[in-house]
Amino acid sequence: MYLNCHSYYSLRYGTLPVEKLVCEARKNGITALTLTDINNTTGIIDFVKECRLNNIKPIAGIEFRDKNNALLYTGIAENNSGFRELNEFLSRHNLENSPLPLVPPAFNNVYIIYPYRTNFLRKLRENERIGIGPGDINRLITSRYRYDQSKLVVFFPVTFAGPDDYFLHRHLRAIDNNTLLSKVTPDQMAAPGEKLLPVDLLRIAYEDYPEILKNTERLFEDCSIDFDFTTIKNKQTFTGHRYDDKLLLQKLAFDGMEYRYGKSNKEALKRVQHELEVIDKLGFSAYFLITWDIIRYSMSRGFYHVGRGSGANSIVAYCLKITDVDPIELDLYFERFINPKRTSPPDFDIDYSWKDRDQVQDYIFKRYGDKHTALLGTTTTFKDRSIFRELGKVYGLPKEEIDELVANPSAPTNRNEITEKMFDLAGRVVNFPNIRSIHAGGILISEEPISYYTAVDLPPKGFPTTQWDMYVAEELGFEKLDILSQRGIGHINESVDIVLKNKGIKIDVHQVRKFKEDPEINQRLYHGETNGCFYIESPAMRGLLKKLRCDNYLSLVAASSIIRPGVAKSGMMKEYIKRFHNPGNFKYLHPVMEQQLKETFGVMVYQEDVIKICHHFAGLDLSDADILRRAMAGKFRAKKEFERIQNKFYANCNERGYPVELTGEVWRQIASFAGYAFSKAHSASYAVESYQSLYLKTYFPQEFMVAVINNFGGFFRTWVYVNEARRSGAVIHLPCVNNSKYSTCIYGSDIYLGFVHVLNLEANVAHNIVENHESNGDFKDLNDFIRRIHIGIEQLIILIRLNTFRFTGKTKKQLLWDAHMLLGKKNKTLKNNLLFHEKPREFHLPDLEQSPIEDTYDEIELLGFPVTESNFDLLETSYRGEISAKDLINHVGKKIRMLGNLVTIKYVRTAKKEWMHFGCFLDQQGEFFDTVNFPDSLKNYPFRGYGVYLILGKVVEEFGFPSIEVEKMAKLPQLKDPRF
Repeated sequence: MYLNCHSYYSLRYGTLPVEKLVCEARKNGITALTLTDINNTTGIIDFVKECRLNNIKPIAGIEFRDKNNALLYTGIAENNSGFRELNEFLSRHNLENSPLPLVPPAFNNVYIIYPYRTNFLRKLRENERIGIGPGDINRLITSRYRYDQSKLVVFFPVTFAGPDDYFLHRHLRAIDNNTLLSKVTPDQMAAPGEKLLPVDLLRIAYEDYPEILKNTERLFEDCSIDFDFTTIKNKQTFTGHRYDDKLLLQKLAFDGMEYRYGKSNKEALKRVQHELEVIDKLGFSAYFLITWDIIRYSMSRGFYHVGRGSGANSIVAYCLKITDVDPIELDLYFERFINPKRTSPPDFDIDYSWKDRDQVQDYIFKRYGDKHTALLGTTTTFKDRSIFRELGKVYGLPKEEIDELVANPSAPTNRNEITEKMFDLAGRVVNFPNIRSIHAGGILISEEPISYYTAVDLPPKGFPTTQWDMYVAEELGFEKLDILSQRGIGHINESVDIVLKNKGIKIDVHQVRKFKEDPEINQRLYHGETNGCFYIESPAMRGLLKKLRCDNYLSLVAASSIIRPGVAKSGMMKEYIKRFHNPGNFKYLHPVMEQQLKETFGVMVYQEDVIKICHHFAGLDLSDADILRRAMAGKFRAKKEFERIQNKFYANCNERGYPVELTGEVWRQIASFAGYAFSKAHSASYAVESYQSLYLKTYFPQEFMVAVINNFGGFFRTWVYVNEARRSGAVIHLPCVNNSKYSTCIYGSDIYLGFVHVLNLEANVAHNIVENHESNGDFKDLNDFIRRIHIGIEQLIILIRLNTFRFTGKTKKQLLWDAHMLLGKKNKTLKNNLLFHEKPREFHLPDLEQSPIEDTYDEIELLGFPVTESNFDLLETSYRGEISAKDLINHVGKKIRMLGNLVTIKYVRTAKKEWMHFGCFLDQQGEFFDTVNFPDSLKNYPFRGYGVYLILGKVVEEFGFPSIEVEKMAKLPQLKDPRF
């Protein structure tokens, strides 16, 4: 009888998770149920699975509402074809951003139910019905349906399970309408009585109109929906025939094997043949070929890529140039990527530069068709502090009170009648869907049209996006392709282009084997000279590289995983370093640990290590171990299943007679990986990209740093990379109208900062300067510049203050005078289309003072950092400390005074919930050093923002890496700004 049920996927409206809705239906003896969420089909797949488990017949539909939340009609799919029709209808309006029509088109496999209206005069189509709610029954006596109820059906919406749900619903509606709770109107909400009732109780309301009941029963009999959750839904073939796919993949794999390994590598041949058999048997040939096709296209365009994730376990992927990780070298097993025991389909993660990714995605949609291709959606949920912010606005709390509540929710001053309601609501709404969004990079290429499974949205990315997420895609049997972007690839890609332009050298960054064996590169890695290099530039990673004496690829692979929060937080990173330096001076927890983890000194470092221990130590089968792997990587959402495996782990260990303490410690180490663990193949992929960055930094450091500066998004701020470029021997120049581009550029060893870095300089002005210079040559003087560039006085003043006209030989103050005389106070611009130009009148001014300190403050204001002077030159004191960063290692155990320019701070909570900080500084020579600020020291000597600090402390050393334990610290005063 229920044709109109809402789950919480009716965003900021529904209150029932799909599981709870179905559970309530079962409790009330309901044998068939229809899910009709508002303007989406997000929950249908989960709904079908839940109904199966509870012996309820699922029916799919959509409740269509307009922009003002007014109900237009409800569509009920007769079957899967009807579901597709509904999805295509909704998708079309989403993609076109057009309003839903008052009357939908004539569907072939869909029932349309209109809300009861006394003024509904149009003749109904064969598939159209009028929904009659219990409150409409009395009005039938005076309506035109009094004697003909053939088109009427029971229509009783369901939004709640109990009275508390209506309270929650009111708040969700207030959040959705961005209004106070007291201002939400009845037409913006569901009726309080919209909850599931036993069917017999609902039938009583219609007992005087048995035909309405029969019509409804007939509709239920006509409708059903189901999905096959056992087969792969991706595009089934690449060539059009599965056998041809097999042959093509073989050809490409063997050609690639010769390129990677030469003609006589028997081990590679054996592994390639084995993989090809498994790929063909499991029906994944098309998946590999489609990925190869995307890589082929991107390489033809000159786009650099990194293939990573579990896909790097595959030698076929390596031979097809999908990845650059050699699985033989790293002893990576293919079954980690594809095996019959895996509980999820495999996927490739392909990273591109942020500048190139959109073009790759565009190719995929055009190559495989937007009917069969979609970006993968995701749903952001109500989380922790954001809930308090939303509820605070609903209750009309001032922003200051909301900020205080968010910062200190447990403070006694934040507990009152209103906040108690907010805490109660927050506990109920946490993890509720809030907004449909877009996955970081997942793309589906489907054999059937995407609309067979979901409607699509059109987010700002501009490509159709599924309304459900990666978990649903996985349950259906989709293998997603992850087409991702990252700034590190932009560094590499642009470096190659800059080197070619600046030095005429063409670089092949795919010669990774050569890079790994290069002693210069490995020496740079050993000394932690990694600023700007992908994934290995942070202070923590730089310290880890030095502590591990990392000078080779395999050590870097391990370091790339050890640095992850899970390993570090559990204390196992420190234990790994200790065991690395003392390999014969520790005991394995259990003989299984020695058998399975000898390579990593008995420490679980990779996801594979956890699988090994779960299987060999606790006796879990591989499918359960794989569920655990996915849970650790944050790719699994079934908490009950995870708890089942945890209980099984403990039960198996108990059966094997392990001491409780041993079992607990092993599980603690496993649990520490949750959400953070890397697979070995993933770490290896990252290490490859790190080596490519290291190669460029080692042999083309200046060009590399220009690329890093231009791509932004590194670990540090721009000024740190400018310092690194200067360290490498480059001469850093302020922007110049005759030499700078929009981005930073290099000529020989001269680096000119780009206009993009100039604060408040309009982008169109900057582009105009560059384009005009490229077309018409150098600007002769300020007057020539003003004639050629359409510019106002405010923008011109910015350029003058940053000394971009220094080629004229005039001081900034002389130029400012000239600018005002030429443009005046009215912000006029000169006419630049005159045939003849008069020479402007020259004025002879008295000498106007201009100090270097004044220039430096201009640079800080307009760039965010000084260029012609350093922060040390701005200090009132001439004192520069007792030692430099390079001398720290020679003063271990001694108390020293140093000066450092603060770069970044890492904030860490101790076991006592106190804050301690790890500071990263640059000394006067531009060399890094690190500090440890314990809670006691911080209380008396806290950080006070960026600047130069005088630091007093003891030099300590951990495995060869020195740092300073701060006793006292003070930010040093700067010279006064002479401009004011």
